[in-house]
Amino acid sequence: MKALVTGITGFAGSHLAEYLLRQNVEVYGTVRSGSRLDNIRGIRQDIRLAECELRDPVSVDRLVKALRPDLIFHLGAQSSVPASWSAPLETIQNNIAGQINLMEAVRRHGLDCKMQIACSSEAYGAIWPHEAPIKETNPLRPLSPYAVSKVTQEFLGGQYFRSCGLHIVATRAFNHIGPRQSEKFVASSFARQIARIEKGDMPPVLRVGNLDAKRDFTDVRDVVRAYWLALEYGEPGEIYNIASGTCRPIREILQLLLASSRAAIQVEQDPGLLRPADAETLVGDSSKFYRRTGWKPEIPLTQSLKDLLDFWRAQP
Repeated sequence: MKALVTGITGFAGSHLAEYLLRQNVEVYGTVRSGSRLDNIRGIRQDIRLAECELRDPVSVDRLVKALRPDLIFHLGAQSSVPASWSAPLETIQNNIAGQINLMEAVRRHGLDCKMQIACSSEAYGAIWPHEAPIKETNPLRPLSPYAVSKVTQEFLGGQYFRSCGLHIVATRAFNHIGPRQSEKFVASSFARQIARIEKGDMPPVLRVGNLDAKRDFTDVRDVVRAYWLALEYGEPGEIYNIASGTCRPIREILQLLLASSRAAIQVEQDPGLLRPADAETLVGDSSKFYRRTGWKPEIPLTQSLKDLLDFWRAQP
């Protein structure tokens, strides 16, 4: 069985590749010219990489035609909410064009393959208190260009399922954390700053944004297992929440990480880290996915944070 993973060099993509190898799947991944391969260094000899610009339909068509994958895990995207405010048009173009090109290639060549689209809880956006925990049927009120792009990806997946018969399953993952996560994301930003302070590479002042927001955190290794199960057992055309069902303030995440360090660290809010619009609370209900697949998180938050902090401590 052959699996194509877009975004294989990224945070979730690299963990998914490792998981697929443990399932004895032949793993292929897309890379761009100049892509950093740090995250897949440990498995580089076990996977096959193909240079492919997802926004280029010719490049995507050529790859899909030659490879004819059995499974496609579409993780390749601009995935940072703050970055989407800085480059809204690029975010929309990148996230939508890549998916359309993949689906068109699958349709054009008549492939009998399954495709998972990695979407996001950010699609829910503004949530009223009575709506939590959030079910898949909740209204979508996106609050950022990134969130709008993920909603569009969902709708496109549903359209190609209904119009073209493609086997597409969309997953709305809530916040996931763990080793290799980019410092652009909140928990990883905290962990990186702590590790740098411990090494004496920066002053003992940790800069934060909104600590009052509440989020649902799941370990990335549990999330990629859910991606696999989504294609194993998920109903094509459906959307599934991937969430722990537990809501924690960002302040608690910071406190847990600080408690793991012996350094004396001062915390200061940085106005530049505050978003123009931010959902106060995001906590998911993944009971629909549990009923379909039996999935539930297995790795505790404390372990995820320890592994994340240790990852940054190990960086030069």
